[in-house]
Amino acid sequence: MKIVPAAASDYAYIRERDRHLAERLIAAKLQAGEIYLFLDDEESRIGWLRYGFFWDNTPFMNMLWLDAPYRGQGLGKQAVMHWEHAMKQQGFKLVMTSTLANEDAQHFYRKLGYRDAGCLLLQDEPLEILLIKTLE
Repeated sequence: MKIVPAAASDYAYIRERDRHLAERLIAAKLQAGEIYLFLDDEESRIGWLRYGFFWDNTPFMNMLWLDAPYRGQGLGKQAVMHWEHAMKQQGFKLVMTSTLANEDAQHFYRKLGYRDAGCLLLQDEPLEILLIKTLE
């Protein structure tokens, strides 16, 4: 898998697939370099990672997505490690993410060294688990 920063030309791809990102924010996220694309051997898009900043100073991975045929092959781990390395290179010592308590992703992140750091309980939603990891 090849991991590259998403470009303005990827706008439509992100808009069509990332249902959790308000359309008005896509261009700004692309410009800021806060979306990475995952490409297969034929350079076809197979997923993305999007992040922002918690408290405006701690990198927070908002979305990690791999198309179904590419899951379970270690590519998600590769993507997270790539992002963590990029954040470390920018001088950050801590990163965060979250997942719903009813999703298996919590186990994935814990295997990668993320620790539970708290939770949010929103009305009519499953518990949102906040996870942190110190970058070494």
